[in-house]
Amino acid sequence: MTRTQEVLIFVRRGDEFLALHRSPENDAYWHSVAGGVEEGETYAAAAVRELREETGLAAEPQPLGSTFDYGGITVECFLVDAPDEWEPELDWEHDDYRWCSAADAADLMHWPEPAAVLRGFAA
Repeated sequence: MTRTQEVLIFVRRGDEFLALHRSPENDAYWHSVAGGVEEGETYAAAAVRELREETGLAAEPQPLGSTFDYGGITVECFLVDAPDEWEPELDWEHDDYRWCSAADAADLMHWPEPAAVLRGFAA
């Protein structure tokens, strides 16, 4: 089945946002938590699952009311606030992470759409 729906989750801790570096076998670029919506799954359920799989954080991201399309894929954006002292437990997809201001996180992002959403937090 071709994936046509994805989620993008921005993790915020205080005034900082989490940027994840995808491991070299996954193209080695900076991104936010993201992934596909599985068959029969809602965007919200996919956001919870992807967040836990990629960072270990068990939380319920809130929809931002922001969606975008690229290459026939619809992406719905979410935001979650992490506890003050929380640090991610990276899965195999990622090899590094940084906490950054919204503007700095936007500058790191490989794809323009997540960067544009982050820049909205910096405004």
